[in-house]
Amino acid sequence: MKSIYSKMLLLLMISSSVYSFAWGLTGHRVIAEIAENHLSGKARREIRKMMGQERLAYWANWPDFIKSDTTGVWKQTSVWHYVNIDPQTDFTSFEKNLKAQAGPSLYSQIKTLSTQIKDEKTSEKDRKIALIFLIHMMGDLSQPMHTGKSEDLGGNKINVTYFGEKTNLHSVWDGKLVDSQKYSYTEYAKLLDIKTKDEVKQIQSGTLENWLYDSHQIANKIYAQTPNDSKLAYDYQYKFNDTMERQLLYGGLRLAKVLNDLF
Repeated sequence: MKSIYSKMLLLLMISSSVYSFAWGLTGHRVIAEIAENHLSGKARREIRKMMGQERLAYWANWPDFIKSDTTGVWKQTSVWHYVNIDPQTDFTSFEKNLKAQAGPSLYSQIKTLSTQIKDEKTSEKDRKIALIFLIHMMGDLSQPMHTGKSEDLGGNKINVTYFGEKTNLHSVWDGKLVDSQKYSYTEYAKLLDIKTKDEVKQIQSGTLENWLYDSHQIANKIYAQTPNDSKLAYDYQYKFNDTMERQLLYGGLRLAKVLNDLF
């Protein structure tokens, strides 16, 4: 029987061709590329030992690719990508609701994966898998609709049209806004990653809870300005493009902070 690790590599190769034009790929790769550019020397060396010569962007979408796996090995990971919280107007209430949630979520799993990576008793194979998930899930954290309402599954049940195409609010934010800019992930990362050292330090400050609340506040604004059956086009891009680009940049810089702290 093939090991889980062997299945992981096989599925990555298959999915890379099948999903080469699927939405969501560019955003995660932008975040991973920005993070790579801000790794400390020690973190870069340790990650290379674990991951080989591939850049972080190479692995950034694998946790989405495995959703197509039919063996059931990865089924339990589907709930790791989001944390649904009804709108909270202050950080104290948000944090209380966040910590009261039962079961695995984006919040709990980022902490669990970080612990696994840090633990020297974790096998080399499991540390690598944990790191791949962490790279991806820190990207999910910065996508506002991954911290959206439970009643509409983070915008998945809010129907909209985007330039005449029927879709949903979650999908617009997962990839359509990003892909509308027509940049490669390396181009986009280079264009966005222009903050000063002091600005980077400020963006990387705070806790995991602070960062999730940051995304949650943006999700609340998106909900308020995108009701069901909205017709979205250039005006929506104009309204939210800066926000989308901010989240890509912040996601990358905060991923770098997490990785530098771990290694």
